[in-house]
Amino acid sequence: MISASFSDRVIQPFLSDSQHPVHAPVAVLCRLMPAIEAVLLDIGGVFHLPDPAIIAAACARAGHPIDESLVPRAHYKACTVFDHPGEDHSVAPWQRWWPNFLTTFAETLGVTDAETVKAVLKELSAEFGGIALWGYEIPGAREGLKALEDAGVRLGIVSNNDGEALTRLKAIELAQVGPGPGIAVECVIDSGAVGIEKPDPRIFELAFISMKLRADQCWYVGDMPGIDAVGAQRAGMRVFIVDPWGDHEHIVYQGFEFETVTSLHDVAHLAST
Repeated sequence: MISASFSDRVIQPFLSDSQHPVHAPVAVLCRLMPAIEAVLLDIGGVFHLPDPAIIAAACARAGHPIDESLVPRAHYKACTVFDHPGEDHSVAPWQRWWPNFLTTFAETLGVTDAETVKAVLKELSAEFGGIALWGYEIPGAREGLKALEDAGVRLGIVSNNDGEALTRLKAIELAQVGPGPGIAVECVIDSGAVGIEKPDPRIFELAFISMKLRADQCWYVGDMPGIDAVGAQRAGMRVFIVDPWGDHEHIVYQGFEFETVTSLHDVAHLAST
């Protein structure tokens, strides 16, 4: 999810040299696939992350100042808790996932004392409930989207959001449906607008209908395996999970598979080869 309030912010790289993940070669599962026609994209974890300043303020209120540069790392680490959703693949088990997500997020920020964790989780939970949190643009993501456009693939957005995703994408001139100042996409399928959310595969089918494509002609890029990989694979797509630190390399996800990339630039490279 994103916020228009950051349209005029100068985004600086959020990693120091010592913190930057190693950009290993893209892990590709060897299998025959039809020619790629389109790439469908999530928003959170692909273009935007929780705003480090908002997270730092929340932790400070709980009595635990943090290093803001750790926030991106905390997000991707916490994404590992989004495992297989269970027998009903169309419904996200938030009662299990959400406490684990917040706890892993806090621990990665260095919050370990039990009482402090409790206070931090209370503050973080309040912030994650607001759309303003998702206003930090990932450095390089805008250029990665342009690289996908240059690769000649058609583009679309499929996001669990609040119904206003397209409005905010247009406001920051990142993307819009059709011509405009941002990158042209063919559809923005927003769960808040259509009444279906990932991992329900029907939300992806709306994109296929809009773009007049089959599932096997499309790739999907997300950040949360149990939501993005489960839903997109059930819809019939090849799935890529953004994993800058290699957190998913040693995790077994039962019943579904995905490939990992460090950024959209990796996906653009694969789409053009």
